[in-house]
Amino acid sequence: MSEERKGKSPVLAALFILLGTGVVFYFLPRVMIALGGVSPWLAGLVGTLLVLCFFLLFWLRARYQRNHDN
Repeated sequence: MSEERKGKSPVLAALFILLGTGVVFYFLPRVMIALGGVSPWLAGLVGTLLVLCFFLLFWLRARYQRNHDN
């Protein structure tokens, strides 16, 4: 893989991840309010899971990069 391609790949991946999570977090309050009408516990669980998925995504990406850089 060329040096130029190696430099762009992580940047593009981070851009897509941040844009995707930005859209999810933009709608998160509305989703939590709607779910809160059903169950406050369900709203809290969904909000917590979405925030944890954000960090899990970056952890998995870092782990993938560590395994493929060797």
